[in-house]
Amino acid sequence: MSPITTTAEAEQAIVTVAGLIEKLSNLIEQETKLVRAGQLRSATGLGVEKAQLAGELYSCGERLKASAKFLGKAAPAQCALLSRVQEAFRAVLQRNLIVLATTHAVSEGIMRKLSGDLAKKSAPQIYGASGRATVPSSKYGQPLAISRKL
Repeated sequence: MSPITTTAEAEQAIVTVAGLIEKLSNLIEQETKLVRAGQLRSATGLGVEKAQLAGELYSCGERLKASAKFLGKAAPAQCALLSRVQEAFRAVLQRNLIVLATTHAVSEGIMRKLSGDLAKKSAPQIYGASGRATVPSSKYGQPLAISRKL
């Protein structure tokens, strides 16, 4: 990774990073829409491209970090542009994380309910000393196998 030494090189490096952030942002927004629509298989299909863009962004970002002092002096307008692009990207990531967390919580709730229903069906129906049905013991529950592959 070569250091940035000219103003033109600094401006080009910042424009490159801003472009990568925008591409990744668009991809994450697409993923968010797919997850919201319940199209999880399609959303996971974006993972390879997302990882590639994130890797490129990381390496370009490291180059910018190594030349941060020079960039601030050589291209202040582009640095301000990059800052705005980063703020917009943070908002996209925040929305994406909220959608993913909600999806995770809903699917976990469904699995817990299913597991509980299966345990109730497999447990013997007995009455306690008070004449009321007792809660089934967890030892009567059958293992629940799921496929984590979408």
